[in-house]
Amino acid sequence: MIGVAKAYTTAVGAGPLPTELLDADGEALRERGVEFGTSTGRPRRCGWYDAVAVRFSVRLAGYSSIALTKLDVLDDFDRIRICTAYRDPADGREWTTVPASTSAYERFEPSYQEIPGWKADTTGCRAFEELPANARAYVERLEELAGVPIRYVSVGPERDQMIVRGVG
Repeated sequence: MIGVAKAYTTAVGAGPLPTELLDADGEALRERGVEFGTSTGRPRRCGWYDAVAVRFSVRLAGYSSIALTKLDVLDDFDRIRICTAYRDPADGREWTTVPASTSAYERFEPSYQEIPGWKADTTGCRAFEELPANARAYVERLEELAGVPIRYVSVGPERDQMIVRGVG
């Protein structure tokens, strides 16, 4: 079974979103990714990629691979962050899984790994090897954190902008 994840995190409505960005980076993700409700036009909440939540989904649903969408939205960032754990500010403890308690989840802060961006247009890439080295490194790191292969990578909305990887 294939799971689908964006190259960054989005949410609609209220609820915990540890990686939510209420700054220029969040606005850039929203604008570049066209993250607005289809019928309401309401802006989606945007944040950096949450590897903890994706890993939890992989385990819960039993995904054997992932299709990663909207990699191209990250093309212009100087640096990109990946949430690899949550930190509980109450006791400083790090969590590497989604907690069962919503109240705990709401107070968690993301622990990030920062990687350099690629500052290059990926929308014309049709093979994984054509992606900039930092974009490939980003995908490979997400794959490592998810624990399953990323078999598909989209670099735009068109059908021919889906890169099929022959991994593992």
